[in-house]
Order: sequence, then C-alpha cells, then structure tokens
Amino acid sequence: MLAKTWKDALVSDNLSELYSNQRTLFGRGSLDKLIPLLAAEPQPTLLFCGRSFLQGPAYERLKSALNDHIIGYEIVRHEASPADIDGWVSRWRGHVDRVVAIGGGSVLDAAKAFSAMIQHPLPTARYLEKVGDTPVQPITLPLIAVPTTAGTGSEATQNAVVTDQHDIQVKASLRHPVFVPRTAILDPDLLKGSPDKVLVTCGIDAFTHLFEAYLSNKGTLFTRQLALTGLRQFVQAWPTLNREDEEGDKAREAMMMASWLGGVCLNSAGLGVIHGIAGEIGAIKPFHHGEVCGRLLFSFLDRLAESQHAGQQQLMCELHQQLFPHATGCPARYLKEWLQQQAITPFWLAGPALSSEETEWVLARANSKNALLNYSRDEMREMIVQAWPGN
Repeated sequence: MLAKTWKDALVSDNLSELYSNQRTLFGRGSLDKLIPLLAAEPQPTLLFCGRSFLQGPAYERLKSALNDHIIGYEIVRHEASPADIDGWVSRWRGHVDRVVAIGGGSVLDAAKAFSAMIQHPLPTARYLEKVGDTPVQPITLPLIAVPTTAGTGSEATQNAVVTDQHDIQVKASLRHPVFVPRTAILDPDLLKGSPDKVLVTCGIDAFTHLFEAYLSNKGTLFTRQLALTGLRQFVQAWPTLNREDEEGDKAREAMMMASWLGGVCLNSAGLGVIHGIAGEIGAIKPFHHGEVCGRLLFSFLDRLAESQHAGQQQLMCELHQQLFPHATGCPARYLKEWLQQQAITPFWLAGPALSSEETEWVLARANSKNALLNYSRDEMREMIVQAWPGN
C-alpha cells in the first residue's frame, strides 16, 4: 500500500463524528439552572466536587437547595487513581442513580470514571487504556458536569482520565462515546476569583487541545472549523482573563467556550505529540497538566517554525491569517511570542524540573499520537529539555 502524502493526511477520510453533550447550558448565571434540573427528575444523586467549591460563594448560595437533592458528596483532592474510583464504587454501588460534578478537570474526570465504573463489575484498572485487559461497555450513570475552570473540556469529552503515579505509574483514560456527560452547565462566572496561575495554565491547556486537533492527521474541514472557532475565542480571552470588569467577563465567557470546543474537537480529531509526551509526564510527576502542555507547546512551536513539512506550513499560514490577519513574519514564532507576551502570568518560568532518568522513562513511553509527523525519540527529548531547561 502506498504511503499517504500530506495532502491525503489533510483530507483524511473526510468523515467526522461529533460527540458532545445531549444538553449544554451556557452563559453567566447558568449554574442557577442546576437545582431546577435536579428537581425535574428526583432520584438519588451523588455530588463530586473540590474543596474550593465547598468553601466558595457559589456553594454558599446554593447549598440549602442543593442538599435537598443529593444523598452525599465526595471531595476530589487530586487526579483520581484506580483505587480512588474503586473505593467510591464500593461505597455507593446500589445507592446512586445520577451524578453531579462541580469542579475542575480532575473533579469531572473522577465523576465520569465513577459514573461508568459503578455500572461495570471489574476493578477500574482492568478497563483502563494502556494497562487494562477488558473493553468498557456502553453504559454509565447520567452525569451533569459543571466546570469551574476552563481548560480540560472534560465536560464534553468521551474520556475519563485516571492517574496512578505510585503503583502502576500510568495516566490513561476510560473511553467511550456514552461517557460524554449528558448535561454540561457552562457558567463563566465560576471562573471569577480564580488565581492567575490557575486561569493561565488551564487556558493554555484549552489552547493546546484546539491547536493539536487543528493540526491532527485526523482533522477534517468540520473539525478544523470548530477548532478555529475555539482558537479565535481563546485569542479574545487570553490577555484579560483576570480583569474584574466587563472585559474580564467577556474574556471568561470566551475561554469557557474555547475549553468546551477543545473537548469537542479532541473527541473527533484527537491530539498530538504534546499530549503524547504530557500524558507520560503526568504518570510520574505531580505537575499541573496545563503547565506541562504549555511548556511543551512553546518548544513545539519552535520546531514548527523550522518545519519543512508542507502540510504543517499550510495549516499554520491559514491559522495565522485567521487569528492575526495584520501580523507578518513566521506564524509559529509570532504565535509563541504573542502567547508569552499576552499571558497574565509567566507560568513557564522556574518551577520543578525533570531529571535525566525521568526524561528517559517518559521517552520510552511517549508517542506522536495524531500529529502530522511521527517525531523521533531524539526530537521529543529536545522538546522536553527545552521545556525544562534545568534538567
């Protein structure tokens, strides 16, 4: 069989499948729709959330009514492990018919994994990508997902990310189209008051989802147009995410939309080498996933600037014209400079590093995923060393 050319890759099979929520509520104040949704169909409901939500103003305002509609809650303190999920399933199996998740990506992923695994008989690790031996079944509890950060897009994805940094050292997904939350409530006001570091590292995660889906070898006209819509929203939002005025409100709305679209796009087009490396780093290091993606993104953009791959060049030129129509120069270099100059805080500076041994462990497992090019181990090593220059 003849190898595909880059033009073949850009066309792909010209078939796109869209996976998204059955119902999506978007807009400032949309969290107020949660209680009527729960009241419309009374059933035993479990809440997954983070400690910050329980200590925040939104819960203080809702807790009296919300507590009338839930039978309990689980606090998610970190990315859920297979043992965490198995413990929740053991505690609640037979008692829960619906799940509500309010929090960041870790909270939403934990709730998605629980909602699926409570319907499956075996331990979570048996179903997990990379290490499992049993396919998941198309069955899960109905889930209402309410993101309080804008980055992972987990409220719209078909995968629940599970992480074990100690026993089996893996960061992988439980994945099936039915795992997309039935309902998503996207309230940009839930981003208000978030620390700059959280806003910016989550935001760059959303950008990376959109960007890698745009450059994916599985991309089509359909998915690239969705990604471009999200990227335009990101560009509008990125410089003013933390402002406490009308511009800030508009920015948080735009970033919430970008994050959701990132989830929708990665469902259909997949991700690239940045996530092919980042997922393995997440298996052994407690780094913020968005920061990891952002650091790798900047080194990847340097590589793109030197790329002779015709498909990458064409897509970057088209993206540059869409996002920065009056700018000149190399699209990849301009994009990197703009991202760093407009960031509300320089998240890529300082911080912990990877040792040479950890780098080699990551490289032994990393891959290019759906990138247009298959990157070599040496090329990926250069990306890591540039992203963490102290290692």
